[in-house]
Amino acid sequence: MILSLAEDKLPVIKHVNTYAVVAITKHGVDLARKLASSFSNTDVYYMSKFAKGDEEQLNIQMFQGSVRLLLPSLFQVYQGIIMIISLGAVVRMIAPLLKDKKTDPGVVVIDDKGEHVISVLSGHLGGANELTKEVAAVLQATPVITTASDVQQTIPVDLFGKRFGWQWESAEKLTPVSASVVNEEQVAVVQESGEKNWWNYDKPIPNHISIYSDIAQALASNPAAALVITHRLLTTKEQAILKNGVLYRPKVVVLGMGCNRGTSYDEIEQVIDDTLVELQISKQSVKAITTIDLKKDEVGLLEVAEKNHWDFTYYTAGQLNNVSIEQPSNTVFKYTGAYGVSEPAAKLYSGAEELLLVKKKSGNVTISVAIIPH
Repeated sequence: MILSLAEDKLPVIKHVNTYAVVAITKHGVDLARKLASSFSNTDVYYMSKFAKGDEEQLNIQMFQGSVRLLLPSLFQVYQGIIMIISLGAVVRMIAPLLKDKKTDPGVVVIDDKGEHVISVLSGHLGGANELTKEVAAVLQATPVITTASDVQQTIPVDLFGKRFGWQWESAEKLTPVSASVVNEEQVAVVQESGEKNWWNYDKPIPNHISIYSDIAQALASNPAAALVITHRLLTTKEQAILKNGVLYRPKVVVLGMGCNRGTSYDEIEQVIDDTLVELQISKQSVKAITTIDLKKDEVGLLEVAEKNHWDFTYYTAGQLNNVSIEQPSNTVFKYTGAYGVSEPAAKLYSGAEELLLVKKKSGNVTISVAIIPH
Protein backbone atom coordinates (compact mmCIF):
# COMPACT_ATOMS: atom_id res chain seq x y z
CA MET A 1 0.00 0.00 0.00
CA ILE A 2 1.41 3.41 -1.02
CA LEU A 3 0.01 6.53 0.63
CA SER A 4 -0.14 9.59 -1.64
CA LEU A 5 0.12 12.52 0.73
CA ALA A 6 -1.78 15.69 -0.13
CA GLU A 7 -2.37 19.02 1.61
CA ASP A 8 -6.17 18.84 1.44
CA LYS A 9 -6.82 15.57 3.30
CA LEU A 10 -5.35 13.22 5.88
CA PRO A 11 -4.22 9.84 4.55
CA VAL A 12 -6.03 6.69 5.68
CA ILE A 13 -3.43 4.52 7.38
CA LYS A 14 -3.58 0.85 8.34
CA HIS A 15 -3.05 1.14 12.08
CA VAL A 16 -2.28 -2.25 13.67
CA ASN A 17 0.31 -1.79 16.40
CA THR A 18 1.17 0.65 19.20
CA TYR A 19 4.19 2.38 17.67
CA ALA A 20 4.99 3.87 14.27
CA VAL A 21 8.53 3.94 12.83
CA VAL A 22 9.06 6.56 10.13
CA ALA A 23 12.07 6.89 7.82
CA ILE A 24 12.83 9.12 4.83
CA THR A 25 16.41 8.18 3.89
CA LYS A 26 18.09 5.04 2.53
CA HIS A 27 19.99 4.38 5.77
CA GLY A 28 16.91 5.28 7.79
CA VAL A 29 14.89 2.63 5.95
CA ASP A 30 17.47 -0.03 6.82
CA LEU A 31 17.33 1.04 10.47
CA ALA A 32 13.52 1.01 10.47
CA ARG A 33 13.41 -2.53 9.08
CA LYS A 34 16.03 -3.71 11.58
CA LEU A 35 14.10 -2.15 14.44
CA ALA A 36 10.79 -3.69 13.35
CA SER A 37 12.31 -7.16 13.01
CA SER A 38 13.24 -7.29 16.71
CA PHE A 39 10.91 -4.73 18.28
CA SER A 40 7.36 -6.09 18.44
CA ASN A 41 4.25 -3.94 18.18
CA THR A 42 5.53 -1.52 15.51
CA ASP A 43 4.21 -0.38 12.12
CA VAL A 44 6.79 0.86 9.62
CA TYR A 45 6.39 3.77 7.19
CA TYR A 46 8.95 4.89 4.63
CA MET A 47 9.21 6.56 1.24
CA SER A 48 8.21 4.39 -1.70
CA LYS A 49 11.39 5.16 -3.64
CA PHE A 50 13.25 2.94 -1.18
CA ALA A 51 10.95 -0.06 -1.74
CA LYS A 52 12.64 -3.47 -1.50
CA GLY A 53 9.79 -5.57 -2.87
CA ASP A 54 8.67 -7.37 0.30
CA GLU A 55 6.73 -4.54 1.92
CA GLU A 56 3.29 -6.10 1.45
CA GLN A 57 4.35 -9.36 3.10
CA LEU A 58 5.92 -7.47 6.02
CA ASN A 59 2.93 -5.07 6.36
CA ILE A 60 5.17 -2.06 5.70
CA GLN A 61 3.38 1.04 4.45
CA MET A 62 5.07 3.35 1.97
CA PHE A 63 4.29 6.95 1.11
CA GLN A 64 4.90 9.57 -1.56
CA GLY A 65 5.16 13.25 -0.74
CA SER A 66 6.21 15.20 2.36
CA VAL A 67 6.40 13.24 5.61
CA ARG A 68 5.02 16.35 7.34
CA LEU A 69 1.61 15.52 5.83
CA LEU A 70 1.70 12.01 7.30
CA LEU A 71 2.28 13.10 10.91
CA PRO A 72 -1.25 14.37 11.77
CA SER A 73 -2.67 10.89 11.02
CA LEU A 74 0.05 9.17 13.03
CA PHE A 75 -0.53 11.50 16.00
CA GLN A 76 -4.19 10.48 16.10
CA VAL A 77 -3.69 6.72 16.39
CA TYR A 78 -0.25 5.81 17.80
CA GLN A 79 0.98 5.89 21.39
CA GLY A 80 4.54 6.42 20.23
CA ILE A 81 6.22 7.64 17.03
CA ILE A 82 9.85 6.75 16.31
CA MET A 83 11.32 9.03 13.64
CA ILE A 84 14.64 8.44 11.89
CA ILE A 85 14.87 12.10 10.90
CA SER A 86 17.00 14.99 12.17
CA LEU A 87 15.92 16.40 15.52
CA GLY A 88 15.49 19.96 14.23
CA ALA A 89 13.24 18.86 11.39
CA VAL A 90 11.11 16.77 13.76
CA VAL A 91 10.65 19.68 16.19
CA ARG A 92 9.47 21.96 13.38
CA MET A 93 7.08 19.34 11.98
CA ILE A 94 5.41 18.33 15.25
CA ALA A 95 5.12 21.81 16.77
CA PRO A 96 1.71 22.59 15.15
CA LEU A 97 0.34 19.22 16.31
CA LEU A 98 1.03 19.54 20.04
CA LYS A 99 -1.99 19.75 22.37
CA ASP A 100 -1.38 18.40 25.88
CA LYS A 101 1.33 16.32 27.55
CA LYS A 102 -1.39 13.99 28.86
CA THR A 103 -2.61 13.12 25.35
CA ASP A 104 0.26 13.77 22.93
CA PRO A 105 2.02 10.59 21.80
CA GLY A 106 5.60 9.94 22.81
CA VAL A 107 8.05 11.02 20.10
CA VAL A 108 11.52 9.53 19.78
CA VAL A 109 14.20 10.54 17.25
CA ILE A 110 17.04 8.35 15.93
CA ASP A 111 19.95 9.74 13.97
CA ASP A 112 20.65 8.37 10.48
CA LYS A 113 23.50 6.15 11.69
CA GLY A 114 21.51 4.75 14.61
CA GLU A 115 24.05 5.95 17.18
CA HIS A 116 21.71 8.02 19.37
CA VAL A 117 18.08 7.61 20.39
CA ILE A 118 16.56 10.83 21.75
CA SER A 119 13.42 11.29 23.84
CA VAL A 120 11.76 14.37 22.37
CA LEU A 121 8.12 14.59 23.48
CA SER A 122 5.91 13.16 26.24
CA GLY A 123 8.89 11.62 27.98
CA HIS A 124 7.23 10.18 31.06
CA LEU A 125 3.45 10.29 30.68
CA GLY A 126 3.68 9.43 26.99
CA GLY A 127 6.26 6.74 27.59
CA ALA A 128 8.92 8.25 25.31
CA ASN A 129 11.69 7.90 27.91
CA GLU A 130 11.12 4.18 28.35
CA LEU A 131 10.62 3.78 24.61
CA THR A 132 13.94 5.55 24.07
CA LYS A 133 15.75 3.12 26.37
CA GLU A 134 14.20 0.09 24.74
CA VAL A 135 14.84 1.26 21.16
CA ALA A 136 18.43 2.05 22.12
CA ALA A 137 18.79 -1.44 23.58
CA VAL A 138 17.66 -3.02 20.31
CA LEU A 139 19.99 -0.85 18.19
CA GLN A 140 22.85 -0.88 20.73
CA ALA A 141 22.72 2.91 20.61
CA THR A 142 23.08 5.63 23.25
CA PRO A 143 19.78 6.75 24.83
CA VAL A 144 19.44 10.50 25.41
CA ILE A 145 16.95 11.39 28.18
CA THR A 146 16.74 14.72 29.98
CA THR A 147 13.76 14.16 32.32
CA ALA A 148 15.02 14.26 35.92
CA SER A 149 12.26 12.04 37.33
CA ASP A 150 13.19 9.11 35.06
CA VAL A 151 16.85 8.71 35.95
CA GLN A 152 16.26 5.95 38.53
CA GLN A 153 17.13 2.63 36.94
CA THR A 154 14.55 0.05 37.93
CA ILE A 155 11.49 -1.74 36.52
CA PRO A 156 8.87 0.76 35.24
CA VAL A 157 5.77 -1.14 36.34
CA ASP A 158 3.34 0.73 34.10
CA LEU A 159 5.56 0.26 31.03
CA PHE A 160 7.04 -3.16 31.82
CA GLY A 161 7.46 -5.21 28.62
CA LYS A 162 5.81 -2.53 26.50
CA ARG A 163 8.36 -2.85 23.70
CA PHE A 164 7.43 -6.52 23.34
CA GLY A 165 3.72 -5.76 23.20
CA TRP A 166 2.96 -7.00 26.73
CA GLN A 167 -0.30 -5.67 28.14
CA TRP A 168 -1.23 -5.45 31.80
CA GLU A 169 -4.65 -6.91 32.50
CA SER A 170 -5.73 -4.39 35.13
CA ALA A 171 -4.41 -0.99 36.21
CA GLU A 172 -5.75 -1.37 39.76
CA LYS A 173 -2.43 -2.29 41.40
CA LEU A 174 -0.01 -0.32 39.22
CA THR A 175 0.55 2.40 41.82
CA PRO A 176 1.11 0.25 44.95
CA VAL A 177 3.30 -2.22 43.05
CA SER A 178 5.35 0.65 41.63
CA ALA A 179 5.79 1.94 45.18
CA SER A 180 7.08 -1.46 46.30
CA VAL A 181 9.60 -1.51 43.47
CA VAL A 182 10.85 2.03 44.09
CA ASN A 183 10.98 1.55 47.89
CA GLU A 184 13.07 -1.62 47.46
CA GLU A 185 10.56 -3.95 49.11
CA GLN A 186 10.69 -7.64 48.20
CA VAL A 187 9.23 -7.98 44.70
CA ALA A 188 8.62 -11.25 42.84
CA VAL A 189 8.78 -11.38 39.06
CA VAL A 190 7.03 -14.55 37.86
CA GLN A 191 7.70 -15.31 34.20
CA GLU A 192 6.07 -18.30 32.54
CA SER A 193 6.29 -17.04 28.95
CA GLY A 194 7.34 -14.04 26.90
CA GLU A 195 10.62 -12.35 26.07
CA LYS A 196 13.35 -12.80 28.66
CA ASN A 197 15.56 -9.81 27.83
CA TRP A 198 13.48 -7.18 29.65
CA TRP A 199 16.26 -5.92 31.94
CA ASN A 200 18.06 -3.17 29.95
CA TYR A 201 20.46 -1.68 32.47
CA ASP A 202 24.22 -2.17 32.72
CA LYS A 203 23.92 -3.40 36.29
CA PRO A 204 22.58 -6.56 37.94
CA ILE A 205 18.93 -6.86 38.86
CA PRO A 206 18.59 -5.44 42.42
CA ASN A 207 18.56 -7.91 45.31
CA HIS A 208 15.03 -6.98 46.32
CA ILE A 209 13.70 -8.26 42.95
CA SER A 210 13.56 -12.07 42.69
CA ILE A 211 12.75 -14.09 39.54
CA TYR A 212 10.49 -17.17 39.68
CA SER A 213 9.37 -19.60 36.99
CA ASP A 214 5.98 -20.34 38.55
CA ILE A 215 3.43 -18.71 40.82
CA ALA A 216 3.57 -21.36 43.55
CA GLN A 217 7.24 -20.63 44.23
CA ALA A 218 6.59 -16.91 44.34
CA LEU A 219 3.68 -17.27 46.75
CA ALA A 220 5.85 -19.38 49.05
CA SER A 221 8.34 -16.49 49.31
CA ASN A 222 5.58 -14.14 50.55
CA PRO A 223 6.65 -11.08 48.51
CA ALA A 224 5.40 -7.56 49.15
CA ALA A 225 4.46 -7.24 45.46
CA ALA A 226 4.52 -9.26 42.26
CA LEU A 227 4.79 -8.84 38.52
CA VAL A 228 3.37 -11.90 36.74
CA ILE A 229 4.03 -12.57 33.04
CA THR A 230 1.97 -15.42 31.63
CA HIS A 231 -0.41 -16.34 28.80
CA ARG A 232 -2.38 -18.65 31.11
CA LEU A 233 -5.62 -17.91 32.91
CA LEU A 234 -4.80 -18.09 36.63
CA THR A 235 -6.50 -20.60 38.91
CA THR A 236 -8.41 -19.37 41.95
CA LYS A 237 -5.50 -20.35 44.20
CA GLU A 238 -2.94 -18.61 41.99
CA GLN A 239 -4.90 -15.35 41.98
CA ALA A 240 -3.64 -14.70 45.52
CA ILE A 241 -0.42 -13.43 43.91
CA LEU A 242 -2.40 -10.47 42.56
CA LYS A 243 -3.34 -9.17 46.01
CA ASN A 244 -0.57 -6.66 45.36
CA GLY A 245 0.42 -7.70 41.87
CA VAL A 246 0.14 -6.80 38.22
CA LEU A 247 -0.60 -9.43 35.57
CA TYR A 248 1.04 -8.98 32.17
CA ARG A 249 -0.03 -10.73 28.98
CA PRO A 250 2.88 -11.40 26.58
CA LYS A 251 2.14 -11.82 22.88
CA VAL A 252 3.10 -15.48 22.53
CA VAL A 253 0.04 -17.33 21.24
CA VAL A 254 -0.11 -18.21 17.53
CA LEU A 255 -3.29 -19.48 15.91
CA GLY A 256 -2.80 -21.64 12.83
CA MET A 257 -6.09 -21.57 10.93
CA GLY A 258 -7.88 -22.99 7.93
CA CYS A 259 -11.50 -22.59 6.93
CA ASN A 260 -13.94 -23.20 4.12
CA ARG A 261 -14.31 -20.37 1.63
CA GLY A 262 -16.77 -17.76 2.84
CA THR A 263 -16.74 -18.75 6.52
CA SER A 264 -18.13 -15.84 8.54
CA TYR A 265 -16.27 -13.63 10.99
CA ASP A 266 -18.68 -14.69 13.75
CA GLU A 267 -18.00 -18.41 13.29
CA ILE A 268 -14.24 -17.98 13.19
CA GLU A 269 -14.24 -15.71 16.26
CA GLN A 270 -16.43 -18.14 18.20
CA VAL A 271 -14.13 -21.08 17.44
CA ILE A 272 -11.15 -19.04 18.62
CA ASP A 273 -12.89 -17.94 21.83
CA ASP A 274 -14.07 -21.47 22.65
CA THR A 275 -10.63 -22.95 21.97
CA LEU A 276 -8.83 -20.42 24.17
CA VAL A 277 -11.24 -21.11 27.03
CA GLU A 278 -10.70 -24.85 26.64
CA LEU A 279 -6.93 -24.34 26.79
CA GLN A 280 -7.21 -21.77 29.62
CA ILE A 281 -5.34 -19.16 27.61
CA SER A 282 -5.88 -15.39 27.67
CA LYS A 283 -7.05 -13.84 24.42
CA GLN A 284 -4.82 -10.86 25.22
CA SER A 285 -1.79 -13.07 24.59
CA VAL A 286 -2.71 -13.92 20.99
CA LYS A 287 -0.16 -12.47 18.57
CA ALA A 288 -1.08 -13.82 15.14
CA ILE A 289 -3.31 -15.78 12.82
CA THR A 290 -1.37 -17.87 10.29
CA THR A 291 -2.64 -19.78 7.27
CA ILE A 292 -1.91 -20.77 3.65
CA ASP A 293 -1.55 -18.17 0.89
CA LEU A 294 -4.75 -19.47 -0.72
CA LYS A 295 -6.52 -17.82 2.23
CA LYS A 296 -4.73 -14.48 2.07
CA ASP A 297 -7.95 -12.83 0.89
CA GLU A 298 -10.36 -14.79 3.14
CA VAL A 299 -12.63 -12.05 4.46
CA GLY A 300 -13.55 -13.76 7.74
CA LEU A 301 -9.93 -14.40 8.71
CA LEU A 302 -8.87 -10.88 7.72
CA GLU A 303 -11.70 -9.32 9.76
CA VAL A 304 -10.84 -11.33 12.86
CA ALA A 305 -7.17 -10.37 12.61
CA GLU A 306 -7.93 -6.70 12.00
CA LYS A 307 -10.53 -6.30 14.75
CA ASN A 308 -8.27 -7.97 17.33
CA HIS A 309 -5.12 -6.18 16.13
CA TRP A 310 -3.35 -9.48 15.39
CA ASP A 311 -0.73 -10.19 12.76
CA PHE A 312 -2.02 -12.02 9.69
CA THR A 313 0.62 -14.16 7.98
CA TYR A 314 0.33 -16.72 5.21
CA TYR A 315 2.68 -19.30 3.69
CA THR A 316 2.94 -21.17 0.39
CA ALA A 317 2.13 -24.87 0.16
CA GLY A 318 5.82 -25.56 -0.35
CA GLN A 319 6.74 -23.77 2.87
CA LEU A 320 4.06 -25.66 4.80
CA ASN A 321 5.15 -29.03 3.39
CA ASN A 322 8.68 -28.46 4.69
CA VAL A 323 7.35 -28.66 8.26
CA SER A 324 7.01 -31.97 10.08
CA ILE A 325 3.42 -32.42 11.30
CA GLU A 326 1.53 -35.04 13.29
CA GLN A 327 -1.67 -35.15 11.25
CA PRO A 328 -0.96 -34.89 7.48
CA SER A 329 -4.05 -35.10 5.28
CA ASN A 330 -4.28 -36.30 1.68
CA THR A 331 -7.65 -34.56 1.39
CA VAL A 332 -6.14 -31.22 2.36
CA PHE A 333 -3.31 -31.85 -0.12
CA LYS A 334 -5.82 -32.50 -2.91
CA TYR A 335 -7.38 -29.05 -2.50
CA THR A 336 -4.43 -26.93 -1.35
CA GLY A 337 -1.20 -28.68 -2.36
CA ALA A 338 -0.23 -28.83 1.33
CA TYR A 339 -0.59 -31.83 3.64
CA GLY A 340 -1.70 -29.50 6.41
CA VAL A 341 -2.50 -25.83 6.91
CA SER A 342 -3.23 -24.88 10.51
CA GLU A 343 -0.64 -27.18 12.08
CA PRO A 344 2.44 -26.31 9.97
CA ALA A 345 1.47 -22.61 9.76
CA ALA A 346 1.41 -22.34 13.56
CA LYS A 347 4.78 -24.08 13.79
CA LEU A 348 6.37 -21.91 11.10
CA TYR A 349 5.33 -18.61 12.69
CA SER A 350 6.02 -19.58 16.30
CA GLY A 351 9.20 -21.60 15.85
CA ALA A 352 7.77 -24.13 18.32
CA GLU A 353 8.65 -27.80 17.85
CA GLU A 354 5.45 -28.97 19.53
CA LEU A 355 1.98 -27.46 19.53
CA LEU A 356 -0.27 -26.81 22.51
CA LEU A 357 -3.18 -27.92 20.30
CA VAL A 358 -2.24 -29.99 17.27
CA LYS A 359 -5.48 -29.59 15.35
CA LYS A 360 -9.18 -29.19 16.05
CA LYS A 361 -11.97 -29.19 13.50
CA SER A 362 -15.09 -27.22 14.40
CA GLY A 363 -17.75 -26.57 11.77
CA ASN A 364 -16.09 -24.78 8.87
CA VAL A 365 -12.95 -23.96 10.85
CA THR A 366 -9.74 -25.82 11.66
CA ILE A 367 -7.45 -24.43 14.36
CA SER A 368 -4.03 -25.24 15.82
CA VAL A 369 -2.37 -23.38 18.69
CA ALA A 370 1.31 -22.75 19.36
CA ILE A 371 3.23 -20.86 22.04
CA ILE A 372 6.25 -18.87 20.90
CA PRO A 373 9.29 -20.11 22.87
CA HIS A 374 11.61 -17.43 24.21
